[in-house]
Amino acid sequence: MRHNFRNLKVYKRAIEYSTEIYKTTGSFPKEEVHGLTSQIRRAAISIALNIAEGSGNSSEREFKRFLEISLRSAYELMACLEIALKLKYLSETEFEKLAIEADEIAAMITGFSKSLESSNIIKERYIK
Repeated sequence: MRHNFRNLKVYKRAIEYSTEIYKTTGSFPKEEVHGLTSQIRRAAISIALNIAEGSGNSSEREFKRFLEISLRSAYELMACLEIALKLKYLSETEFEKLAIEADEIAAMITGFSKSLESSNIIKERYIK
C-alpha cells in the first residue's frame, strides 16, 4: 500500500519544522556553516525526506523502515540542538520551542509507524 506523503500530518509538520530550523540556524556563527549548522539542517530535512521516500514503497514493512530512519534523524537533531544550546547559539527559549516540536514529531512518527497495521487508524489520526 502506497501513501500520499503530502497528506500525512507528520510530513506536513516535518516540513514546517525544517523551515523553522533553517530560519533559526541562519543566526549561527558563520564558522559553523559547514559544521553544526549543516548537521542540524540535514537532520531536520531528513525527517521529512524519509517520510516521503518511505511512502513510495508498496510494502508496509519497508515504509516502517524509512519511518525508523526519520525517527533517528529527529533524535540526532535533538542532540545537535543540545550542543547548540551549550555553545550559546540558541537561547533557552529557542531551544525549548525547537526541542518540544522535535519531541512531538518523534512521537507522531512512532505512533504512525505502530499504526500501519490498521488502515482505519491511519486515515483517522494521521492523514489530513
